[in-house]
Amino acid sequence: MPLTPRAAERLGREAAVQKFEPAARALTCDWGIDPDRPLHPEQVRRWAEAMGAALARRRAAEVSACERGEWPAAPANPPELLVLGVDGGRWQGREKDAQTGSRWREQKTLAASSYLPGDGRDPEQGGVGPAKLVTTHVATARPAGPFGRLARVEAERRGLRQAKVVIGMGDGGNWIDPLFEREFRGCLDARVIDWCHADEHLWDCAKAAHGAGTPQAAQLGERLEALLWDGRVADVVEALRAESRRLGGPREGDPREHPRRVLAGNVEYFTRHGLDASHMDYPAFRKRGWPIASGDTEAAVKQFNKRVKGSEQFWTEDGVEAVLALRSLWISQDGRWDRHWANRHAYVN
Repeated sequence: MPLTPRAAERLGREAAVQKFEPAARALTCDWGIDPDRPLHPEQVRRWAEAMGAALARRRAAEVSACERGEWPAAPANPPELLVLGVDGGRWQGREKDAQTGSRWREQKTLAASSYLPGDGRDPEQGGVGPAKLVTTHVATARPAGPFGRLARVEAERRGLRQAKVVIGMGDGGNWIDPLFEREFRGCLDARVIDWCHADEHLWDCAKAAHGAGTPQAAQLGERLEALLWDGRVADVVEALRAESRRLGGPREGDPREHPRRVLAGNVEYFTRHGLDASHMDYPAFRKRGWPIASGDTEAAVKQFNKRVKGSEQFWTEDGVEAVLALRSLWISQDGRWDRHWANRHAYVN
């Protein structure tokens, strides 16, 4: 059954927004199909996955071109501030992973956002904070290596080498640091550990040291939070070391969530990002009018999870990759969805 360009765009949009079953019902109604012989969700899936697979192939071709030195065209108006936020979401495979025994996998997400920097003054005293302009997205079920190449291509498209300031933002996860180092060495003006994640780490430490819900935990959490906000990372690390010494170092057999492991792990985390590197210099970041929280990235992860994470959704890797490619196109804010579908030929599958 052929699809006109308008019908193909509509089907792609429905598949990018919702599950195949409600998408099939919506299309049955919109296209005037006999409700006694409705469009089958499996047909919608096949069409949508073919469309998304074509997008994924185009992305792969762009990566290959970039490896030959053929970068995408830079924007006509380079951003003053470009923030590259990376994080991971979740999806379920049809088969269990041989190593973990779980169906859950990670999809990796980039949110590339242009900003107007703030004036560096405290908002409570009339200061103007950073203003987000446009966010675009890339998401994939592939490993960190291929994702990093896709992220670099998207960053180039958004003005990586033309922007006045470029920031890499994330939670410092085990695959995020190597990605920034591998793909963006020499391209970033700063690395920023998302404030919300850093703050969450501090409160995890306070609960580990004194027990969740205790006055002592609240007191320690508030003190650590104030120190970090003021940029006193050395004091944060020393306070965590003191609590770690008090409880003793991790012991063989301690589970990951054991207080001793939580404290020891966070001593290393804040040392690595705050003392050995300047990823937690929040007063300096605020003074420059930069964002310090990865709200754009968190929102992007939620938007992708909303489409592919449902507990009753089980995917092949190629299937979820196709839908992630469609949804990346749909939720990006630079008009690329409309440009993609403009002047398309009829679609047959």
